[in-house]
Amino acid sequence: MNKKFYITTAIDYTDDVIHIGHIYQKIIADVLARYHRLLGETVFFLTGTDEHGGKVEKAAAAAGFAGKEKEFVDLIAQKDLEQQKSLNISFNRFIRTTDEDHVKFSITFWQKIQNNGDIYSANYEGIYCDGCEAFLGKTDLVNNKCPYHPNKEPRLVKEKNYFFRWSKYSNFLKNHILTHPDFIWPESRKNEMLAFLDRGIQDIPISRPKIKWGIPVPNDPNQTIYVWFDALINYLSGVPKGFWPADIHVLGKDNTRWHALLWPAMLKSAGYELPKTILVNGFITLNGQKISKSLGNIIRPSELAEKFGADASRYFLLRCKPVEADGDISLEKIKEVYNADLANGLGNLVARVAKLCETSEFTLDPTSTGKLKIKRTVSKNLDKFNFGRALEYIWKSDIKWGLKWLDQSINEDKPWEIQNEELLNLKLHLYVENLLDIAFNLKPFLPETAEKIKKQFSGKIKSGSPLFPRI
Repeated sequence: MNKKFYITTAIDYTDDVIHIGHIYQKIIADVLARYHRLLGETVFFLTGTDEHGGKVEKAAAAAGFAGKEKEFVDLIAQKDLEQQKSLNISFNRFIRTTDEDHVKFSITFWQKIQNNGDIYSANYEGIYCDGCEAFLGKTDLVNNKCPYHPNKEPRLVKEKNYFFRWSKYSNFLKNHILTHPDFIWPESRKNEMLAFLDRGIQDIPISRPKIKWGIPVPNDPNQTIYVWFDALINYLSGVPKGFWPADIHVLGKDNTRWHALLWPAMLKSAGYELPKTILVNGFITLNGQKISKSLGNIIRPSELAEKFGADASRYFLLRCKPVEADGDISLEKIKEVYNADLANGLGNLVARVAKLCETSEFTLDPTSTGKLKIKRTVSKNLDKFNFGRALEYIWKSDIKWGLKWLDQSINEDKPWEIQNEELLNLKLHLYVENLLDIAFNLKPFLPETAEKIKKQFSGKIKSGSPLFPRI
């Protein structure tokens, strides 16, 4: 039986269509999913939309869908699905928290925690951020504002809620983090969560009495399940039997606390194993500014794909920054990298080799090539979430493999001057075999390009249209 690999991304609020900041983590997860498929593992990749809560309720009303929230989220979810497909995100399921199986599972999950004595009713008075859909403490604020939504005024909320006994699991969480070094990545986020635990965690409200758009609390129709509680459960409700626990949860740094501390406590209470790794990525800014509707600088993934192509967009986002760090992008930077690395780099090399083969009428004998496999250095970097370094190795390695080495070999060999047919065929065979090996290693990153190279150098080899026309 093949080894199973289960990876997820955070699901996106359906108050608006996703932008390039959201798609970044989907690309990360997609690369890892494709990589593990190449290793022969049975992969399940889950992504989707978070469709309940006050934020979505307000967005629906503002868009003319007051009281028709399901119609509104249907539209947004379909657009989000299209955005993910525009960059070839190879998910196995696109879950929606309005899906019937998720709603039923969430109610069952609630009841398991309730039966464990970890849910109780009490009055809440405190700060609430509508942008995060989260209850915050005073220590979470910077200049009395949510650091992630400084343009939104936090509200003082007074209401009766159901609470989850989060504080009960403080010691368990700390011990688990300290004894499982790979549980939270990177180290800086792990230390952040340990510091949060050291300050003390309080029981948290997990229902809202005034939000109608949500899953009703079992046996209390006057309350709906808090959107974060509902959303986190998708990782269990959306996966087939036999895949849990998740190997990797991929998420943005603003979601760390809920995934690394609240979700594990919920799982422990309900009797489930914990995920193996919480992979936290940094933010992407555009021209030095946060990407937001208020600034009018939103770029959709489909817009990026239309301008540069899906693979070029993926390549740039994977190379633009280390996963754990924040990074800034611009259309001008993307254009520069596109022309340098893709048009003049990979695209030009493929064109050179194809032209040499076409001129010499060279055809590769498929039985004469070895089995293609992921290079050890590429594999090591992917296992450590160093996507940029893995790509850099493919582009710049000079140890008898990779783009740089192949380009240099052609320049040094000068095959256009070789008169001996046997020697020429030997050289061309080496070039094509190397190029196919490069393409195989590009499969997780640039799936369309890898397939194009494979097709172009199978059978009779001809020059074709440029892989990446200069722009």
